[in-house]
Amino acid sequence: MPTRPSAPPRATTTLTEHSLAAAVDHLARLDPVLAASVARHGLPPLWAREPGFPTLVHMVLEQQVSLASARAAFDRLRAVADPLTPGAFLALDDTQLLEIGFSRQKARYGRELARSVLEGRLDLDGLAGMGDDAVDASLTAVPGIGPWTATIYRLMVLGRPDAWPVHDIALAQAVADLRGLERRPDALEMASLADRWRPWRAVAARILWHHYLSERAARTR
Repeated sequence: MPTRPSAPPRATTTLTEHSLAAAVDHLARLDPVLAASVARHGLPPLWAREPGFPTLVHMVLEQQVSLASARAAFDRLRAVADPLTPGAFLALDDTQLLEIGFSRQKARYGRELARSVLEGRLDLDGLAGMGDDAVDASLTAVPGIGPWTATIYRLMVLGRPDAWPVHDIALAQAVADLRGLERRPDALEMASLADRWRPWRAVAARILWHHYLSERAARTR
């Protein structure tokens, strides 16, 4: 007699290690492509980040550059501004920020973010109590923070289970690899193909990132 498929996990407001594992199992049963990645690479990390100003600055640094170069610049920033507060960031001049690894544009974005926090236009502590749309609206009101950064903050910091960064290049590349596509899907295609993974699109994102990073690491060995 065939076994009944297990019931999907109940949606939560914040992902935990336990709910992540249950959602990965559910998505693997739902989608053979994700199942193949999980079978090959195992359970993805939660990749949780601390809330607050330093994490947002780090995310600004990650825009359109490699994670490694962004991490190196962020470490240099922490070495000269510890603790990394909005006031400490604003005390750094253009020469210091360029030496750390900020482009002139990202230095401007960092200052806009610092001023927004200091002047009370962005309430970072209040984001956890907001709905997804309100979080995105609050963050993208700051110059230099676009939809990608806002979604990544919801996904990694606030632990929202259904955050889906449609503009993420690594996710699009992982989808192309797993599905045997000739090109990376665009943002509209990424939104459409992820519809079946609701309300666990943030978990699907972790599976795909894990695939992308694991495959890259294997190629470099």
